[in-house]
Amino acid sequence: MEIFKHHFLIKKRSDLLAKEASFDIVSEMNKEEVKNAIQIAKKEIVNRFDFKGSISDIKMENDRLVLISEDDYKIGQVKDILASKLIKRGVPTKNLHYSESEHAFGGNVRQYADLVSGISKEHAKTINDMIKKSGIKVKMQNQDDQIRVTGKNRDDLQKVIALLREANLPIDLQFTNYR
Repeated sequence: MEIFKHHFLIKKRSDLLAKEASFDIVSEMNKEEVKNAIQIAKKEIVNRFDFKGSISDIKMENDRLVLISEDDYKIGQVKDILASKLIKRGVPTKNLHYSESEHAFGGNVRQYADLVSGISKEHAKTINDMIKKSGIKVKMQNQDDQIRVTGKNRDDLQKVIALLREANLPIDLQFTNYR
């Protein structure tokens, strides 16, 4: 009986060692937090002295923000206010991709900001190439708008996470489902 118990423990330990660890690389924005940040930014704009009488506004239309103000300088201030509120709420500002400002009716200026969620095919290719060039022994699998990374060694997975955190990518990455 003792031999059987010992053999069972060895078998169980080897099963645990044989399993591969994994995690998912995602790029997500919490839209509820974005809405909250917009509300707080609007309150600040209404209460700030330099915006008195201004028509500055921020609106959310689907996956896009619309910023409106009198001139490019005020649009810049609105962007700064919004960015500070997003950062306080833990929303990655890297995932806001601003268009060029354009002149709207009445001499006002409008600017759009796309809310980027998910990893595009181009960014996934860049991430995969970075990991391959690093020489870390892991496997990558693209799954829609995320990437699954698997490896036998958890230290290798940690190295991949460190590599991607140091990389200067145009989107913010999160690492989820670490198993």
